[in-house]
This record gives sequence, structure tokens and C-alpha cells, in this order.
Amino acid sequence: MKFTEMEGFRYVDGGVCAAAGFSANGLRCGINDDPKKNDLGLVFSDREAAAAAVYTKNKVKGAPLRVTADHLEKSGGVARAVVMNSKNANTCLPDGVEKAELMTSYAADALGIPKEQVLVASTGVIGMPFDVSPVERSMKELASGLSPEGHLEAEKAVMTTDTMPKESAVCFEFGEREYHLGGMAKGSGMIRPDMATTLSFITTDMNVSPEALHSALITNVEKTYNCLSVDGDMSTNDMIVLMANGASGGDRIEGPDSPGYDKLEKALYLVMESLVRMLARDGEGATKLLECHVTGADSVSDASAVAKSVITSNLVKCAMFGEDANWGRILCAIGYSETDIDIAKVDVDIASEHGRVEVCRNGAGIAFSEEKAKEVLSSDEILIDVNLNSGKEKGRAFGCDLSYDYVKINGDYRS
Repeated sequence: MKFTEMEGFRYVDGGVCAAAGFSANGLRCGINDDPKKNDLGLVFSDREAAAAAVYTKNKVKGAPLRVTADHLEKSGGVARAVVMNSKNANTCLPDGVEKAELMTSYAADALGIPKEQVLVASTGVIGMPFDVSPVERSMKELASGLSPEGHLEAEKAVMTTDTMPKESAVCFEFGEREYHLGGMAKGSGMIRPDMATTLSFITTDMNVSPEALHSALITNVEKTYNCLSVDGDMSTNDMIVLMANGASGGDRIEGPDSPGYDKLEKALYLVMESLVRMLARDGEGATKLLECHVTGADSVSDASAVAKSVITSNLVKCAMFGEDANWGRILCAIGYSETDIDIAKVDVDIASEHGRVEVCRNGAGIAFSEEKAKEVLSSDEILIDVNLNSGKEKGRAFGCDLSYDYVKINGDYRS
């Protein structure tokens, strides 16, 4: 899978533990009946870290999100750990907040840190009673096993219908110092644009204020996670947490005008974009990664709206699964994107590693080879290229096709 490259940055291994001072671990505590699956994870900083988070826009929010937001407010944007579980979302439960607070207490006791410096995340079935006694029994073992090599075990602890782990990290230099920024993400279904989609945890060893972290996070969420859709459903537990512990030294980045902020923002973009691509590629039942590029727009918002409209269209997604160059569905999705565009100016191409096919010019179909189009669409990564021919702005969105397996997976999710 091809990721964006920038001069001065290189991708490295380590995921959420690539940054100095961070460790992680994961294990099976018994929330999940499957003896082969981790269901409890922990990410830890060996010193206090500035922290920022973005949450789902769903009015129904899981208890862990409310507890995390409360802890960040009480601690002044300082955190040292994130405890996480799968199988149970701890959402729509009368004692949900109490259970989420207990999880942070268990972690705080095992780590010897204040409870307000522990954040919490859960994923799984909504509305199912949550017994946290397995968490309590396993917390000391989880904490004692923390290691810079434990990032993959932590990632596995929040995988539900995910078929592969999703990790990314970059290394870069600033002011004669070397820094790292890396993260992990989970998500395969219940993913749509305009929110902090899925569960993602990102860390860096730069020295950054909570305010600067929040600014960089919001900016990059708009460019990446808010341009991602798998099935158009908005989850109740989606959250991104970003932590910076300053372990590699350097002057503190206080805001967008501070030296080094530009490096932070670029590193964050590279990691978040690569995680978003993985999330889209691993959509439930997906066989193809879809990317829609929109150029020639009057505004960035118009370009983004059109790209999201195309990528979220179930008819477009089904056509891509069936390798059918049904460009009319693409134009239809552009037309209901609630933007002020002139359809008579729109051009559409489809492309992949197997070539490019022009299918629409000036809002109307043109003759093209169905055989060539079939070949282009046989790839597992498809680009839908839209030119509005109206302005100079551009935007893009990421998604996947819609296959038979999506229904099979979601038809028996609770079992």
C-alpha cells in the first residue's frame, strides 16, 4: 500500500511505541470468550505527557469517552496511560461511567500514578452488561509486562472484526534532535466521515503543550479521519488520543507559531493518513481500497464534500466490488453532495495500477473500452478521479467497496 512521502521524514517500525519513553502490552483477561484473542491493552508513558483527544459526534457516547474527557479536564491535559478493552463497548449502561472509572483505578494502582492521568477506551457490543472483574484480576500482569516491543499486543487487544493490525510511525529531525511519532488504530466497520473515526492512539517524544497538540490533531483529523468511510455508520465509541511526553528533549512547542510545530503537524499527517488507508483497506468484507480525488473545485469544502459523497455511496461501492464501470452512479453521488457545482463541467476517470480510463466528460458519458475498464477495476486499489473544472481547490476521501461479506459479518456480530 503506497503512503505519502515527505522529504525529511521516514517510516519506521514500532507503532505507538516508536516514540521514546512509551511502552505497551496486551493480553486476554477473559472479557472475550475466545482463548486466542487479546481483550485488554495498555499504553504507558514513563513520564507525564501532554494529551489531547477528539471524540465521535454521535449523541450516544460510550462511558469511556465521557470519563476520558473528564480526566483530561481535571488533569489539565496531562496523561500517562490509556487502558483499553474489546468485546464490550461499555455504552448505554446505567453503571457505564462507574465501570470505566474502575478500569482507570485498576490501571492507576498498578502503575502507581494518579487516576486522572489514565484515559480509557472500549470497543465491542453496545448495551451488553460489563463485568470488569477480569480487568481487575489481570491489571498487574498487564502492567508488569509493559515493553517498547508490546505495541502489537496492545493493538490486538482492541481488534474486533479487524483482519489485520494497523500501525504506523515516522522518524524526523528538528534542531539537531531526532524525534518519533507513531500510532495504532482499530476499526473495520461503523465508520463514516465527519468525526474522529475508530479508536486510535498516537504518541510522540516531542515536547508539546496540550493546546498545540489539540490544534495539530483537529487540523489533521479534518484532512484524514474525517475523509474516511466504510459503511456510513457512526460509532458511539470513536476516539483519537494524542500524547506527547517530551522524552527526546527540545524546546516546548506552545502553539502553531512555535518552531517545530510544522514538523509536528507534518509527522502527524503522515501517520494519520497511513492509518486511514489501512482502516479503509480493512473495511468489513472489503476487497478494494477506494480513493476519490477531486480537483478543480471553487473551495476546499466543496472538494471535500464531493469526495465524501462519492466514497460513501453504496451504489458506487457495489459497482466497484462488481468491477463495473458504472460512472453514472459516481455522477449521481456528486449531484447530491449539497455543493454548488455545474454538473455540465464535470469529468470523471477511473484508475489503478492497470491504467486509466476516461468515462465521463462535461457531465456526459463518452465511449470507452469495457474490457479495459474491467481490467482497471480488477485491482485491489482503485482511484476515482473527479475534475469539477470550476476552480483551483482540491480534496479527497478514502473508503472501500461493499461486498457480500459485509452483511455476513454484521448479521451475527454479537455472536
